[in-house]
Amino acid sequence: MQKKVGKTSLIMSLVSEEFPDLVPYRAEEITIPADVTPERVPTHIVDYSEAEQTDEQLFQEISKANVICIVYSVNNKKSIEKVTSHWIPLITENTDKDSRVPLILVGNKSDLVEHSSMETVLPIMNQYSEIETCVECSAKNLKNISELFYYAQKAVLHPTGPLYCPEKKDMKPLCVKALARIFKVSDLDNDGILNDNELNFFQRTCFNTPLEHQALEDVKNVVRKNLIDGVHDNGLTLKGFLFLHMLFIQRGRHETTWTVLRRFGYDDDLELNQDYLFPPLKVPPDCTTELNYNAYLFLQSVFDKHDKDRDCALSPEELEDLFDVFPYMPWGADVNNTVCTNERGWITYQGYLSQWTLTTYLDVQRCLEYLGYLGYSIIAEQESQADGITVTRDKKIDLQKKQTQRSVFRCNVFGEVGSGKSGFLQAFLGRNLSRQKTIKEEHRSYYAISTTYVYGQEKYLLLHEVFPDFDYLSDSDLACDVVCLVYDASNPYSFEYCAKVFKQYFMDSKTPCMMIAAKSDLPEVKQMYGCSPLEFCRRHKMPPPQSFTCNTAGDPSREIYTKLTTMAMYPYVSRHSCNTFIHKLSSLI
Repeated sequence: MQKKVGKTSLIMSLVSEEFPDLVPYRAEEITIPADVTPERVPTHIVDYSEAEQTDEQLFQEISKANVICIVYSVNNKKSIEKVTSHWIPLITENTDKDSRVPLILVGNKSDLVEHSSMETVLPIMNQYSEIETCVECSAKNLKNISELFYYAQKAVLHPTGPLYCPEKKDMKPLCVKALARIFKVSDLDNDGILNDNELNFFQRTCFNTPLEHQALEDVKNVVRKNLIDGVHDNGLTLKGFLFLHMLFIQRGRHETTWTVLRRFGYDDDLELNQDYLFPPLKVPPDCTTELNYNAYLFLQSVFDKHDKDRDCALSPEELEDLFDVFPYMPWGADVNNTVCTNERGWITYQGYLSQWTLTTYLDVQRCLEYLGYLGYSIIAEQESQADGITVTRDKKIDLQKKQTQRSVFRCNVFGEVGSGKSGFLQAFLGRNLSRQKTIKEEHRSYYAISTTYVYGQEKYLLLHEVFPDFDYLSDSDLACDVVCLVYDASNPYSFEYCAKVFKQYFMDSKTPCMMIAAKSDLPEVKQMYGCSPLEFCRRHKMPPPQSFTCNTAGDPSREIYTKLTTMAMYPYVSRHSCNTFIHKLSSLI
């Protein structure tokens, strides 16, 4: 960028592979094609001439640059001084503070001196972290010309800045955090070390080639010589893993660490890439999303990896360990009241899979994000997390063909305040009234999901408690596979709300409905409505009201949930052949 330092000669020597006899003020902008560069990316080289261009043109070019080479003459001390007094401040002023542009110092005319300028330049490099490297070269005898442009490419594709702090001679916290997550994802048995099989899988994943046994031993020996606790039980510890990457960076092999980071989804700012976390997934209207077999297998392996005491449940510590690869804790206390837990309130294996099923059904984008944090596409060797999702066919096609391949069915539960909706949800998870009383209001959940068996097939039933605001029922409140209308059999005014909801929203729909007479352990009273609940159900071809209570000594009955799942699976039967269907339902239990 400076006058009389030979920057234009450098460009012309690179292009023509010989020193030019006549050097213009400024070389024309040139593009080096991708197929002739080691990194396989096209490179645009833009020269600058103070004689031909204005300051404004210079500022525009600086703002567009991915990397800037500051050229000085090794035999001219003033040109070296100008690097810090003029060029670096000027570049800093004209670039975005948040996106640092890497700089390459280029000492030209090395053919004119016997000594190196590195001793003078080294303090400058230590002072400015944006300086990636310094290259001494000669446009005249073509020394290090191609290397100069290779380092310029490398500074963009594999920058040192985000990885390493030269002042502290240590990796930056974000880099350590990213590599620690990669280590944990790659530690398939969660024993705190990468054994030979895990190291080989990691090597194949990142570099498409396994390590020979001797190469593995050589790597571990390097770590052993430098770290006391870098190798344990012949496996690489996290400290050893981080040490290796420090070694790569300090030896100028940033591309090795960047290859690993990018393979595990990281961008140049060491944040997980949005394209990695949210791969494209098209979900047409009236279709739902479910986990497929491969995704369930993967999630089972993640559970097994963290269930260290093998009690088929995740303690708070085990759950925290599982989500250590996440930037935040994704499951709150309400999850323990959404799925099945053991007697200590810990999420069971079935509850764990149920929560994943719920997330996939309700918010598939969040599910993709979560699977991304766990490294699904890498460990399961899939293209992306989207390969773990099944998008079901349109529900209308299921109705036409009178069959469904879906495994998850949604039941929306309606009822006025105090009718027993929450108790109905919790009873599905095996909690009687006494256990329900221990639930704190702030930990309450409006969802409950578990498995039921219909004709020997395992299905998920998702219950959703709808807020009882008759005038403001949204589309999501109404969209479901089966409707559950809950009234308090001991309250004479409770049934009216259910009747109104049915007549307003579901009387003319194809969605099957079931009436639940809750709190059946209490004395039943006459409902203050135009007809009895039984007569109402007969008129509208619904099954008769089902008595239900969660005030039991043991676990509440699950019979009613099997009936609801069956109605959801066979909606074309349940509304139009009511008596026959009721008989079929009864024969299931």
